[in-house]
Amino acid sequence: MQALFETSFVLPGQTHFYRGKVRDVYTVDDQLIMVASDRISAFDHILPRPIPHKGQVLNELAAHFLNATRDIVPNWLVANPDPNVAVGHQCQPIKIEMVIRGYLAGHAWREYKSGKRELCGVSMPDGLKESDPFPDPIITPATKADAGHDEDISAEEILNRKLVSPEQWDQLCGYTRALFNRGTEMARERGLILVDTKYEFGLKDGEIMLIDEIHTPDSSRYFILDGFDDRQRQGERQQQLSKEFVREWLMDNGFQGLEGQEIPDMPDSFIKTVTERYTSLFEQVTGKTFAPDRSEDPESRILKNLQSYFGW
Repeated sequence: MQALFETSFVLPGQTHFYRGKVRDVYTVDDQLIMVASDRISAFDHILPRPIPHKGQVLNELAAHFLNATRDIVPNWLVANPDPNVAVGHQCQPIKIEMVIRGYLAGHAWREYKSGKRELCGVSMPDGLKESDPFPDPIITPATKADAGHDEDISAEEILNRKLVSPEQWDQLCGYTRALFNRGTEMARERGLILVDTKYEFGLKDGEIMLIDEIHTPDSSRYFILDGFDDRQRQGERQQQLSKEFVREWLMDNGFQGLEGQEIPDMPDSFIKTVTERYTSLFEQVTGKTFAPDRSEDPESRILKNLQSYFGW
């Protein structure tokens, strides 16, 4: 099985190509073809080694949740002609990541621990410890950067900079809360807690559509529900299903994305662990058995499946 680091197709009717942190995005006529690679990023850096099966896990998880939330908000996805590929509507991206947090974890916890009690213009109450739930989920948006670091931003700044209209902002917040509620319900049914996540939106013919992936380990953090309250009472670390353990491994090895720091080499044993964690999350979240594609030449397989789907 060959991990898929990147693709370099020249497709019939192709008008644009963009390589993101994880996905290779091809524009063909008015459709997007997103190839989920096995690249993995942390601290806004792409790590040198790919994670086998990661792209397939993300692609199939995203499809699972996009199809389960179409009644809340229209989304961009039309078809999945390959384990690593999603085809859908081309939208004009809204340059805001709608981050929503139900629990004090990750970036919010690091800010809180440093003494801050406000994040993106939203107050965080005193007296919380790591992994405690917020009284109500908080929306802490970030600007969506084309390159480099995304930055925290307040609702006031979003409106002052006219990134969206007040009406659109209200609609984005409504969609974000409804999607998080649905994700929370689906997670709880599978013995998980949806801790925090992000949603991205775009415009098609003036209508707001959900784009990209949702509720995957790259965009979300999950806790194990069983024993959560006991671990909190005893001050123990919560058991997570997310990409946070990769960030923690990098920090333990001297890398936090800061200038002058070098990305450490990930050994084979850790690569294997990351694959197993992604596979475990897929199965726990969906209740399905993950069936990894073991193609020795995934790029050729993808191209063949695209040719069959589009009739090229």
